[in-house]
Amino acid sequence: MILSPPVARFGLLAGLLAGLLAPAAAQAAPRHQQADATSRKAHAPEATPPEDSIVAVVNGQVLTQRDVDNRGRLFALSTGLSISPELMARLRPQIVHQLIVERYKTQEILKRHINIPPEQIAQSIAGIEQRNGMPKNALRDHLAQDGVSLTTLIDQIRVQLGWMQVLREQIADSGHITAQQIAQREAALQAEEGRPQYMVSEIFIPVADPRHDQQELDFTKTIIAQLREGAPFPIVAAQFSQSQTALNGGAMGWVQEDNLDQPVAAIVRAMPVGAISNPIRVPGGYVIATVTAKRTVGHQNATVLTIRQAFFPFEAPLNPQAPTDQQKMQLQKATAAAASIHDCTQMEALNTQLGVADSHPSNPGPIILERVNPQMQAVLAHLGDGQASRPLVSRDGIALLIVCSRQQKNVAQQTPSEIADELMNERVEQASRQLARDLERRSIIQMRDEPAHAAETPESKAPASGKTQGKQAS
Repeated sequence: MILSPPVARFGLLAGLLAGLLAPAAAQAAPRHQQADATSRKAHAPEATPPEDSIVAVVNGQVLTQRDVDNRGRLFALSTGLSISPELMARLRPQIVHQLIVERYKTQEILKRHINIPPEQIAQSIAGIEQRNGMPKNALRDHLAQDGVSLTTLIDQIRVQLGWMQVLREQIADSGHITAQQIAQREAALQAEEGRPQYMVSEIFIPVADPRHDQQELDFTKTIIAQLREGAPFPIVAAQFSQSQTALNGGAMGWVQEDNLDQPVAAIVRAMPVGAISNPIRVPGGYVIATVTAKRTVGHQNATVLTIRQAFFPFEAPLNPQAPTDQQKMQLQKATAAAASIHDCTQMEALNTQLGVADSHPSNPGPIILERVNPQMQAVLAHLGDGQASRPLVSRDGIALLIVCSRQQKNVAQQTPSEIADELMNERVEQASRQLARDLERRSIIQMRDEPAHAAETPESKAPASGKTQGKQAS
């Protein structure tokens, strides 16, 4: 998303304004909402006792039932969907597989003496909160409320960051992108001018044995069903994709058909924007794709805005049915400010006066109007010169926006730095898949306490470099 918080989240939450204006006596949620909440709680995934039972041993390191349950709860919480025990049972084999992969990746990270500072992990968690419109520490509180250990999220982030360090070392000798390589890509883009280009996001599910891929196919179909029910694509990609794009929520950026696997290109070409693909079989696994935008190479006229914003924070998360006195007072202040502010300098000064410039900067950077969500487009597109927006309410505060400038630009031209990033991402992805395959072949994975049809993972289907590998009785 182009907008930095808080702008990105107000479009969907502007309707909460009505709650602030409602009588304070409306304390109780409607009965059907209470029933929905009870239903969601009743259908939350339950742990399979005993939690300390060993599911697998990966090169001597154990994977327990508690690890699997916590990752399942994290998925349920992060998607915001009501997920039944039956669904979690279908997800379980792939969760086990992913945790096994993370175990041998972690072992490689430790072998190379790579240490991820706590500050870097904290920054990643803060970034997740910002991208999802959550106040500081809200993610930790949500995890605690749902019985999910914060360690579950920390471990996953540590593996992702550590693996990137491993890959940097792996491609150190060949990792430098030269000016000649950038020039070659620029020439290729010029030759393709006028051809279609797509903003694609992906989820890659690897298949170790192409002869036995039913488990991975079933998992892929399950994930697609959840995405079509409303699970956020970036969060699901971060949870389950085994591509390096998982670190960016599956986003591949702008790509041409020639840069996609042929089966993916054929689907993407015909997909409407916003659709979720069926499983796409590619070398090495399955891909789930979505297209967020389309354009012609070298040509994309867009409206580029500069704005300023001011943020009135709430002392507690907003309950629309029972706003606090402080929240009502903030709404009154925001409404008065919206009527009195007529330029960007005044808006920036107000944000500084509110004492939130560090956590909610007044200038979110250039905004491409066509790429923001429809609700925010409706707000920004109709703001006149010198006109502040209406108060935009979220759960942690209220924002005011004002447009400083509008400019029509061709935003399809890639800069040399963007091309260099694209080339590096391609190189990193190739190195990641190759190294992961090598580690898998060398690993000894012993499955425990599982029926054969559920326990068999890609790691247990083939011998690992002559070492004994397979299920072991508990």
